[in-house]
Amino acid sequence: MANRTNKYGLEGNQAPELSVPRWINEKGEESDSIFLADYEGKFKIIYCFQAWCPGCHSQGLPALKKMVEALKENDKVAFIAIQTVFEGQHENTFAKVKEIQKQYELAIPFGHDVGTEATQNISSTMYHYRTGGTPWFILIDQKGRVIFNDFHLNTEKAIEFLKTIC
Repeated sequence: MANRTNKYGLEGNQAPELSVPRWINEKGEESDSIFLADYEGKFKIIYCFQAWCPGCHSQGLPALKKMVEALKENDKVAFIAIQTVFEGQHENTFAKVKEIQKQYELAIPFGHDVGTEATQNISSTMYHYRTGGTPWFILIDQKGRVIFNDFHLNTEKAIEFLKTIC
């Protein structure tokens, strides 16, 4: 994975800290903010989605679920899902985040990120990670470096790679 081209300008660089204002924990309850620093020393997988995104439901969320299930016993890997709103704020709501977590039975933290004026009213995660839309995967190694930042993740190869992390 580390040999990919630097398409979006962040691979190999230190991951920007998250600045997502609203969260639910793995039980679906509203929670305090989550930061990458909370997972220091762990490999982090961030999945970015929008509730109304067909590709998120047909490919991204099933891929995330498959990875979470395959790695649920590995405490060195942390999963985070963030609704990165860049359009359709009336549809891509915080309530939808809760519904999606429940629908896909994903016991991981979910954030809702609509951004601020400083990020031109698009998701701060999208802005700082220079993502190109949804569904989107960001993989961050144990030292906080972005090693993958793209739409297309080969789920099987990702699981194979992540199983080597112990």
